[in-house]
Amino acid sequence: MSLHTLILRYAAFAVVATIANLASQRLVLQFGETAVHFAGAVGAGTIVGLVIKYVLDKRWIFYDVGTGVKKHGRKFSLYTAMGLVTTAIFWGTETAFWLIWQTDMMRELGAMLGLSVGYVVKYNLDRRFVFTDRQLAAPA
Repeated sequence: MSLHTLILRYAAFAVVATIANLASQRLVLQFGETAVHFAGAVGAGTIVGLVIKYVLDKRWIFYDVGTGVKKHGRKFSLYTAMGLVTTAIFWGTETAFWLIWQTDMMRELGAMLGLSVGYVVKYNLDRRFVFTDRQLAAPA
């Protein structure tokens, strides 16, 4: 895969996961806007975005076509662990924007900024530590 294709594909998947993340947050925030609702919204959005991004990255970025619960469990665990670092970037940025401006628009802008920076860091971590199998399928 060319670098251009990789960047476009990874960016598109990041956008899909971001939209799913923010939609999940909005859904949770329909039930209230307390600190508990905010924490639940951020958590739910993160889980939804994580699962979607893992499935897309595994198959279409790293060409990992491996099967099996044990192998998937290990990779998803590593993928999630790498995401802890980048999630801190995302949550910190989103929360800072919310605390400073206290508007949904600025919270979402902070989320998008944090997710963008986080995804660049995450790609590099995943390439180095998660999707390392020598037998990964070659891109067509």
